[in-house]
Amino acid sequence: MKIEVARADELGEEYRYQIAEVLTQGFAEDFAFFSKNAKALADAFAPMLILERFHIALVDGEPAAVAAVTESEQECFKPDRRKLQRVLGPIHGMISYRITRSQFMGAYDGARDGLAEIAFVTTAPQHQGKGVATALMHRLLELPSDEFVLRDIKDTNTAALGLYAKLGFTETQRRRIRFAKRAGFSAYVSMSLNRAEADE
Repeated sequence: MKIEVARADELGEEYRYQIAEVLTQGFAEDFAFFSKNAKALADAFAPMLILERFHIALVDGEPAAVAAVTESEQECFKPDRRKLQRVLGPIHGMISYRITRSQFMGAYDGARDGLAEIAFVTTAPQHQGKGVATALMHRLLELPSDEFVLRDIKDTNTAALGLYAKLGFTETQRRRIRFAKRAGFSAYVSMSLNRAEADE
């Protein structure tokens, strides 16, 4: 098994849909409002991806894991209302457009130059447990940022939390979410890694 990591825009437009498939498979539960149909989800998200913000781990040449990296005011999605309405229908597409803008866009309070936010980290089901996400994260930590943050990881996602802890991330916040128990978790966890502190 050969694992390579590249930025999505370096791979090219022909990989856009495959990247969207990996992303929407990994977050199918979170994206269920958009659609529960896997193909419709990928169709909806593929045009929104800002490829230069996504880093991809490929296994034998096929996208197997993804992560978005943004800094300061950068965004990783560029939703198009008309395209969403074409895929999801006029009303549902409009609501999905508004949800995308309110939930997945906009810098958080601590955003700044030199601080990289890593988000939407996920691995395709058939590649989980094979070190693919680890390889991807190692590459991201080589980026020239002085601090890295991960936000809103479900407290039940023990595999991800364990991986990030092994890489040197420490928990900075645990935010309890109203009604989260209905979705099977109780809090969102945020973590950070400061390069200067990690090198000490």
